[in-house]
Amino acid sequence: MFVGTIVFDLLLGDVHSLKQKRAVVRPIVAELRRRFDVAVAEVGHQDLHRRTEVGVAVVAGDSRQCIDVLDAVERHVAYRPEIELLSTRRRIHNDEDEE
Repeated sequence: MFVGTIVFDLLLGDVHSLKQKRAVVRPIVAELRRRFDVAVAEVGHQDLHRRTEVGVAVVAGDSRQCIDVLDAVERHVAYRPEIELLSTRRRIHNDEDEE
Protein backbone atom coordinates (compact mmCIF):
# COMPACT_ATOMS: atom_id res chain seq x y z
CA MET A 1 0.00 0.00 0.00
CA PHE A 2 1.23 3.49 -0.86
CA VAL A 3 0.03 6.87 0.37
CA GLY A 4 0.84 9.95 -1.68
CA THR A 5 0.54 13.42 -0.20
CA ILE A 6 0.92 16.89 -1.63
CA VAL A 7 0.55 20.26 0.07
CA PHE A 8 -0.09 23.37 -2.00
CA ASP A 9 0.90 26.82 -0.75
CA LEU A 10 -1.54 29.14 -2.54
CA LEU A 11 -1.91 32.88 -2.94
CA LEU A 12 -5.51 33.84 -3.53
CA GLY A 13 -6.53 36.57 -5.97
CA ASP A 14 -8.91 39.41 -5.17
CA VAL A 15 -9.80 38.31 -1.63
CA HIS A 16 -10.29 40.85 1.18
CA SER A 17 -11.83 38.82 4.01
CA LEU A 18 -11.92 35.33 5.47
CA LYS A 19 -15.48 34.98 4.18
CA GLN A 20 -14.32 35.68 0.62
CA LYS A 21 -11.44 33.26 1.16
CA ARG A 22 -13.88 30.47 2.08
CA ALA A 23 -15.86 31.24 -1.09
CA VAL A 24 -12.70 30.57 -3.13
CA VAL A 25 -11.22 27.64 -1.18
CA ARG A 26 -14.36 25.54 -0.60
CA PRO A 27 -15.12 25.01 -4.32
CA ILE A 28 -11.50 24.05 -4.99
CA VAL A 29 -11.52 21.48 -2.18
CA ALA A 30 -14.89 20.07 -3.27
CA GLU A 31 -13.85 19.82 -6.92
CA LEU A 32 -10.59 18.02 -6.09
CA ARG A 33 -12.52 15.51 -3.94
CA ARG A 34 -15.10 14.88 -6.62
CA ARG A 35 -12.87 14.86 -9.67
CA PHE A 36 -9.91 12.86 -8.34
CA ASP A 37 -11.45 10.81 -5.48
CA VAL A 38 -8.84 12.03 -2.98
CA ALA A 39 -8.88 13.31 0.60
CA VAL A 40 -8.51 17.12 0.68
CA ALA A 41 -8.44 19.75 3.43
CA GLU A 42 -7.31 23.27 4.09
CA VAL A 43 -4.32 22.60 6.34
CA GLY A 44 -2.57 25.91 6.88
CA HIS A 45 -2.79 29.71 6.91
CA GLN A 46 -6.42 29.60 8.06
CA ASP A 47 -6.06 33.00 9.74
CA LEU A 48 -4.74 34.79 6.61
CA HIS A 49 -7.25 35.97 4.03
CA ARG A 50 -5.04 35.90 0.88
CA ARG A 51 -3.06 32.76 1.60
CA THR A 52 -3.88 29.12 2.21
CA GLU A 53 -2.37 25.66 2.27
CA VAL A 54 -4.39 22.78 0.86
CA GLY A 55 -3.35 19.20 1.53
CA VAL A 56 -4.27 16.24 -0.67
CA ALA A 57 -3.80 12.52 0.05
CA VAL A 58 -4.33 9.46 -2.11
CA VAL A 59 -4.02 5.74 -1.29
CA ALA A 60 -3.12 3.22 -4.00
CA GLY A 61 -1.68 -0.23 -4.51
CA ASP A 62 1.46 1.03 -6.25
CA SER A 63 3.57 4.18 -6.17
CA ARG A 64 3.09 4.94 -9.89
CA GLN A 65 -0.67 5.31 -9.39
CA CYS A 66 -0.08 7.72 -6.48
CA ILE A 67 2.33 9.76 -8.58
CA ASP A 68 -0.08 9.89 -11.53
CA VAL A 69 -2.97 11.10 -9.36
CA LEU A 70 -0.82 13.70 -7.59
CA ASP A 71 0.51 14.93 -10.96
CA ALA A 72 -3.05 15.37 -12.26
CA VAL A 73 -4.13 17.16 -9.08
CA GLU A 74 -1.12 19.49 -9.26
CA ARG A 75 -1.80 20.36 -12.91
CA HIS A 76 -5.43 21.07 -12.07
CA VAL A 77 -4.53 23.40 -9.19
CA ALA A 78 -1.75 25.14 -11.14
CA TYR A 79 -4.09 26.10 -13.99
CA ARG A 80 -6.77 27.72 -11.83
CA PRO A 81 -6.88 31.42 -12.75
CA GLU A 82 -8.10 32.71 -9.37
CA ILE A 83 -5.07 31.41 -7.45
CA GLU A 84 -1.29 31.48 -7.71
CA LEU A 85 0.59 28.31 -6.85
CA LEU A 86 3.56 29.41 -4.71
CA SER A 87 5.01 25.98 -3.87
CA THR A 88 4.26 22.30 -3.38
CA ARG A 89 5.55 19.63 -1.01
CA ARG A 90 5.08 16.03 -2.09
CA ARG A 91 5.77 12.67 -0.43
CA ILE A 92 5.10 9.03 -1.19
CA HIS A 93 4.91 6.70 1.82
CA ASN A 94 4.62 2.92 1.75
CA ASP A 95 3.56 0.48 4.42
CA GLU A 96 7.14 -0.70 4.85
CA ASP A 97 8.44 2.77 5.86
CA GLU A 98 9.86 2.85 9.35
CA GLU A 99 7.98 4.84 11.95
